[in-house]
Parts: sequence; C-alpha cells; structure tokens
Amino acid sequence: MNGVTGRMGTNQHLVRSILAIRSSGGIALPDGGVVWPEPLLVGRSEDKLRALCEQHGLDRWTTRLEDALDDPAYPIYFDAQITSERPSAVRAAIAAGKHIYCEKPIAPDTAIALDLVRRAQEAGVKNGVVQDKLFLPGLLKLKRLVDEGFFGRILAARGEFGYWVFEGPEPAAQRPSWNYREEDGGGIVLDMFCHWRYVLDHILGPVQSVSALGATHVLGRSDEQGRPYRSTADDAAYATFEVGEGIVVQLNSSWCVRVNREELFELQVDGSNGSAVAGLRRCKIQAREATPRAVWNPDVADPTDYRAAWQEVPDSHEYENAFAFQWRLFLRHVVCDEPFPWDFLEGARGVQLAELGRRSWTERRALGIPELTV
Repeated sequence: MNGVTGRMGTNQHLVRSILAIRSSGGIALPDGGVVWPEPLLVGRSEDKLRALCEQHGLDRWTTRLEDALDDPAYPIYFDAQITSERPSAVRAAIAAGKHIYCEKPIAPDTAIALDLVRRAQEAGVKNGVVQDKLFLPGLLKLKRLVDEGFFGRILAARGEFGYWVFEGPEPAAQRPSWNYREEDGGGIVLDMFCHWRYVLDHILGPVQSVSALGATHVLGRSDEQGRPYRSTADDAAYATFEVGEGIVVQLNSSWCVRVNREELFELQVDGSNGSAVAGLRRCKIQAREATPRAVWNPDVADPTDYRAAWQEVPDSHEYENAFAFQWRLFLRHVVCDEPFPWDFLEGARGVQLAELGRRSWTERRALGIPELTV
C-alpha cells in the first residue's frame, strides 16, 4: 500500500477499509475460505510509516518500493500517492506482475492513462480504480429510483459539491497543499471530473459533451509547514454536461464555497413524474402528485413550505463504508475472479472528461466526448 501516510490513504483505505475488513474477520468465501488482507506500507518517510504501524499494530513497512514489488508474498499493489507520482509506480507494479488497485485520477492525462491500460492488458494483471461515490447510500438510493422508473422521462439534473477549504496556517487547511499546485497534479477539475464521469455514466447515462469554466479563486495559501505559496491549480469549476438521451446536467465544484445545503454534495434530478435530491447519505423525493402548485408573485410572502413536500427515502439496509465495500469487491475479483467493471479503462474515461473539461475552459466552447479505445 503506497502513499497511505496521506489523509485519504490513512483514513479511508488503511483504517476504514483494510483494517476494518481485518477487524470483521476478513472476507468470507463461498467455499468456506477467508480472504485476509496483510498490508505492507510503503512511503517516503520512515518516521510516518513507523508511527502508523505502531498505532495500528502492524509491523511491515518500507521506503523502497522496488523491495515491496520484488516480494512474492504481496500479489497486489495499491497506490494512493499524489497524481504526478502514480504512473511511474503503476508501470513498475505492472512490470512486476502485480494486480493493481489505485486511487483516481489514474494519471494526469488521457494518453498516460491509456498507456497504463495497454500495459496492464498486455501483462494480464487485474486492475481497478477507486470509484467510491457509486457505493454511497445517497447515490445508491438515487440509482435505485432511476432503475425503478420513478422519474418518468429524466429532464435535467443540477449538483453542488464543495466547501470552504481554509487558506492556512490558522485555521489549518483541510486538504493537502499539492491539491492547489498544478505542477503536482492538483486542481479541482482533474479531481472532481473523474468522479463526475463515473457518477453520471452509471446513474443517468453516458456523458456526451462538456462545457466547463474553471477558476483559481484563492491565490495565496499556506502549506503543511505554514509556509506561504501561490496557488497554480484551479479551485473551482462550473460545468454543463449533456448526458444520455438529452439530459442536461449542471455541476458546480468548489473548494471556495460556504455550505448552505444539507450535505457537502447534493444532486437534484428532475423528471416528468418526479424529482429527487440525493446527497452522500440521504435521498429525498417529490412525486408529481405531491408537487406544490407554485405561483410567481414577488409582492407577497410565499405561504408554501416547499421543503415539506419532500419525502425521505429510507435506508434499505446498513451501508458499509463506500471505500471498504469496493475494496471487498476488488479483493474478491483477484482471489475468486468475480466481476469488477471499474478497471483502468473506466479510470481513463474519468481522466478524459477532466482533460476535455480543461480544454473546454481554455477554448470557451462545448466539446463532445469521443469513445476511448486501446
């Protein structure tokens, strides 16, 4: 597990996924066997690796990736490094014959992403990319509504993602400083458009075109040591997508917005027969017959409580952490050859949308999304 001393690597992948799977007794198999993940932590800092192992009762770590890749006891390589460091490490893991699971974006641009796809296919190694939002309760409920035909004909969707990331040093930033340096693979377009590709493709239909405008709103920030630096990457993006059969989707992504919604991400989907607002965990619906009759009259106070006309979609079961759930699927894919459709090519599609979004921003025009081939 390379790069797990970072925020996401530690919290979501090591603690809430791999260690949680171990705490639950591993992954039970139909034949009575158990998949038991044994992590070897890889990183650049001996002190951080040693402290992380001591905190969680682990004893295997190294600062030499080549040693980890040479060890036959570890058939899977996981990468949660910064984006700029990922391709070279993944290439080395492919050459070593490891199965590979990695964070998104899989690469900083489409050409490099497709190169990784080809290399993995030629080597015959199993591969996957983290697409965690597909396994969040709110979006699982939304997907179920789509599949059940609740909306009728889907017309449009609009979404808001983001929160205020402090500039530092006080209060300290909630995100790593490399996120705001383009030279290190930062930027909200590359980060979030990879998410929006799989969310839209999976829930509403294939993304057909993108029109985007990005911005760097906060120019000066402080890094983890409190040193000031100039932001070189975009920290907000405003986009319109054409999806499926004529669905218009507007999505705002920002690390420079103060939250006035129930969750940090919300997506409202409107259809001829009903609407839904899905967040990370919650989902509310309003059917056609429950829709209030709105009349425009700005000269008097509106007597309608519009929020009261929405109904909560109940949980159908207890939901596991989204990262842990996908980890289980990938481990079963490696061990049992069970299906895992979220491969490197799916990851490359996310990078493609980010790349076209940035190009749309530069060229000030909408761009179609060509099919990716390898």
